[in-house]
Amino acid sequence: MAKIDLFDPKWIEMVFAGKNQEYGAYQLRKGTSRRNIVSLLILTAAVFLIGGYLAWKVIEEQRAKELAAYNAQIELSKLEEAAKKERKQEEQKPPPPPQEMKVPEERATQQFTAPEIKKDELVKEENMVKQMQDLDKDVAVGAKDQEGTNDRIVPPTAVEAPPPPPPPAPEAPKEEVKAEVTQKIFDVVEQQPSFPGGQGALLSWLSSNIHYPPVAEENGIQGKVVVSFVVEPDGSISNVAVVRGVDQSLDKEAVRVVKSMPKWNPGKQNGQAVRVKYNLPVTFKLQ
Repeated sequence: MAKIDLFDPKWIEMVFAGKNQEYGAYQLRKGTSRRNIVSLLILTAAVFLIGGYLAWKVIEEQRAKELAAYNAQIELSKLEEAAKKERKQEEQKPPPPPQEMKVPEERATQQFTAPEIKKDELVKEENMVKQMQDLDKDVAVGAKDQEGTNDRIVPPTAVEAPPPPPPPAPEAPKEEVKAEVTQKIFDVVEQQPSFPGGQGALLSWLSSNIHYPPVAEENGIQGKVVVSFVVEPDGSISNVAVVRGVDQSLDKEAVRVVKSMPKWNPGKQNGQAVRVKYNLPVTFKLQ
């Protein structure tokens, strides 16, 4: 028996051959093919619309997460820089100056005048020479009477000064400091590491060297893989790891292409090349 194409209206003529075609069943079956085609087109369009909407939602959510992570990293970097500046300002503050010595008040004195021979009626009482028994043995002799302290020897008194600051810790040898800075991995430095030629050259190099995995291409898998690595002081790449993956095949390809990158321009802190952590998004997009 020959195969019957249900979308071809000829099968209706075969079924109703020699029968009453004015009957309603013939007219109803005659429009079946057209209705089947219309229904299939509507179903296909609905599937594409729903699938496209779901894919768009997933991509938007992923972009929002990446943006939030990037903003959080920027805020953390700003807080670390502010803390470093505060520590430097505290270390650079000069010690408080010592307080001045407090000088005591003047000593009390008794007036002494040299004796002169005059008539008694011309001598004033305040200019008369005092007898020895009238003098105060605790008061010094001066040109005039003056109030003050009666102490013979009054050393200057000092206001209590604050305790001296502790001696600074001995500085480590420059060789040890340099080795410690070289081994430390920085998140943010004064001069960030960069790909030779800049960001445009980096994107061009990635697009030329990425090989889209066949498995992911056949299954229509695409997305953005975030890879973390360390730029060494000599510009080489180390400690490559996936921070945010998409698919196992895409993750492996992203790690491979990052490891094969040429040497970068290293990051610098205080003019010295150091190890710097760097996050790089690798985008896989089907054409």
